[in-house]
Amino acid sequence: VMLDQSEFGLYTAKRDIESIMDNEHLHVTITSSLGSVINQSYMEKVIISNEVETIYHAAAYKHVSLVEDNIIEGLRNNSIGALYTAKAAVLANVKDFILISTDKAVNTASVMGASKRLAEMTLQAMQVVSDTTNFSMVRFGNVLGSSGSVVPLFLEQIDAGGPVTVTHPEVSRYFMTIAEAATLVMQAASMAEGGDVFLLDMGKPIRIMDLAERMIRLKGYSLRDEQNPMGDIEIQISGLKPGEKLHEELVTNSQLFSTSHRKIMRARETFISWGDLSQHLESIEDACESRNEGRVQQLLRDLFNISI
Repeated sequence: VMLDQSEFGLYTAKRDIESIMDNEHLHVTITSSLGSVINQSYMEKVIISNEVETIYHAAAYKHVSLVEDNIIEGLRNNSIGALYTAKAAVLANVKDFILISTDKAVNTASVMGASKRLAEMTLQAMQVVSDTTNFSMVRFGNVLGSSGSVVPLFLEQIDAGGPVTVTHPEVSRYFMTIAEAATLVMQAASMAEGGDVFLLDMGKPIRIMDLAERMIRLKGYSLRDEQNPMGDIEIQISGLKPGEKLHEELVTNSQLFSTSHRKIMRARETFISWGDLSQHLESIEDACESRNEGRVQQLLRDLFNISI
C-alpha cells in the first residue's frame, strides 16, 4: 500500500514495483493512495480499509532552505503529518510504525531539523501511552540518488559546463546508497521494542568539496582553479544557506548502545511527556491553521532553544 501526495511520484513508484514483480514473477496487489498525511480522516480510511500492519513513514519536506522559507507548510507536513498518521495507526491497531528521520534532527539549527525532531518526540511520547502500536524511528544522513541528493545536481552542473556550486569549502555530509539505507531501515525496525531511536552507521562524513572535485574528474574534465586556470570546470562557493550546518551529527549527548547488527545503533534520547507535548503540538497546529508564522517560530524557539 503506497500513499503519496505526488501523483507523478506515486505513478512512478507503482511502475517501478510492477517491473520488479514482472522480472521476479511475483504476484502482489499494489494499492496506490493519492493523498496527504495532513488529512487525518483520509489516513484513517486508508490504513483501516487496507488492514495495514506496518507503516514506514517517509513523508517529509527535506530541503533545508525551502522549509526555512515555508515554515508553516514544513511544520504541517513533517510534524503534524507524523502526528496524524501516528494517531490513525493507533486507532487502526497498526502493529509497527517506523519513522524515517534525519541527522538534521540532532542539535538542530533549522526548521526542517526541528520539524523532524518534533516528529521523533511525538512518537516517543505516544509510545508511553500506546498499548497497540510499536513506534520506532531510524535516523540517518543523505542518500545517494534520492530526490534532492547533491550528486544529480553536480552531474547536471558538470554536463552544463559548470560551475559546480558548493556552499562552503569545509562543509561535509554523511552519505549512503538507497539500497543500503532501505535494507538497514527494515532490519532496524525488526529490532524495535517501542520508542526506539536507531542510528545507522554511515561511516565517515565526506567533504563535499572533495566529492565535487572527484566527480569532475570522473566525468573526464579537469578542475579549473588558481593552480590550473585553463581547466574545464570550476567550483564556486555559494555560501551556507539559512539553517544549514557545516557538519551534521547523528546523535546528541544521549547514550548509545550497540545492537545485534554492527551497522545499527540504538540511542537513548530524552523527550517530553505526552501530556506536555500534546499541548505544544496543539499550539503549533493552531498557529499553522491561522498562518501565524511569528507564533510558529516562537513555539519552535521555546521547544528547541534555536534561533530561527
